[in-house]
Amino acid sequence: MATVSSEVASSSPLERDARLVHADGHKVSPGELALGVIIGRTAESFDFFVYGIASVLVFPALLFPFAEPVEAMLYSFAIFSLAFIARPIGSVLFTEVDRRHGRGVKLTIALFLLGGSTASIAFLPSYEAYGALPIVVLAICRIGQGLALGGAWDGLAPLLSLNAPEKRRGLYTMMPQLGSPFGFIVASALFYFFYANLAQGDFLTWGWRYPFFVAFTINVVALFARLRLLATEEYVELLQKGDLLPESVWTIVSSQWKYILIGAFVPLATFALFHIVTIFPLSYIDLYTERSVADFLLLQLGGAVLASIGVVLSGLIADRFGRRNLIAACAALIALFGFATPSLLGGGPEGETIFVLAGFSLLGLALGQSTGATASNFRGRSRYTGSGLTTDIAWLIGAGFAPLVALGFSSRFGLVAVAIYLLSGAVSTLAALYVNRRLQLHAA
Repeated sequence: MATVSSEVASSSPLERDARLVHADGHKVSPGELALGVIIGRTAESFDFFVYGIASVLVFPALLFPFAEPVEAMLYSFAIFSLAFIARPIGSVLFTEVDRRHGRGVKLTIALFLLGGSTASIAFLPSYEAYGALPIVVLAICRIGQGLALGGAWDGLAPLLSLNAPEKRRGLYTMMPQLGSPFGFIVASALFYFFYANLAQGDFLTWGWRYPFFVAFTINVVALFARLRLLATEEYVELLQKGDLLPESVWTIVSSQWKYILIGAFVPLATFALFHIVTIFPLSYIDLYTERSVADFLLLQLGGAVLASIGVVLSGLIADRFGRRNLIAACAALIALFGFATPSLLGGGPEGETIFVLAGFSLLGLALGQSTGATASNFRGRSRYTGSGLTTDIAWLIGAGFAPLVALGFSSRFGLVAVAIYLLSGAVSTLAALYVNRRLQLHAA
């Protein structure tokens, strides 16, 4: 097997041992790469959705019993946002770990931090028992999740795209995005089981903790799946060519800031929609309707299945009509969906059902090419770090504060505020696509 050039940091025992274990001359196919990437993304999404669902069903009652229901939910969503603020910081810190010690060490630390932070939340006591201390602990664990997710960027999505068969780039680009609906399916199914089958007191005492325990095991599995891919010849060869080398964050920001900024705004419509159909409507149903939360979770699980289908379709459509055209069309559809949101989500059970099924379907279609959108402007040595940092900023701007903003403004001004939020994301995406096109034409 080829050796890594001297300029590539080595995580001595970890990466070398992994390569020795798998040094059997076997070349990993794009399909095997896809499976490893999907497993990794599913683990990350599972951790975040377990927390997101608990931020609606558990934390307001457990940690903020002194507040009114809407106020308690807003406090919970404020802590929810901390991970997205910490994520770019995690990218900066873990990029240096990658540069100094190698990707194996970086991923091991990041995924154990992610799983450990999530599993630690399972031991959280109540406000009634320890006062404000559990709130502080939850905030620290949430920041740990964000730092870890910034460090979990492994460059395997670009590797998968570069190894894709000719004229199938869109199809292979969408595969990592399957992790989001898959993670939501597992998280919502676990919460549905405990929420639907336990008395409310038992659920708030111990039932909600089990999904958090599962997180650590899932992250260990994901870690070994990723280390298996880091041991492949393809990965080492790309490192040697400089395509996946970690570059200094400051170097990337100073030289590529325009593309980072544009790349962060291109998927904004998609990322704005992301928590509007996953986390926010669950809080709306809990606070403002008589509908069973368990039934709504089951409905969202079905929506996530439709989102998975939408992600796959996005790859087929992008290969046929182009990624840019698909992203622009999805932004326009998200704007229309935003206009319909007040009448759907506020229209009783039938409207709520249409909102969830249509919203998840549209989310899958739009999400499928979002990674490719953020990475498309980066080449060579800037691809790995530039793509990761751009993705972090896009999630921060588009999704990090979505539940907090949507609930805060809708509680005061009605669901029309959610429509305006989605419309602003769609306008930002279309504007970024236009500016990006102008820059590309100017560069040519």
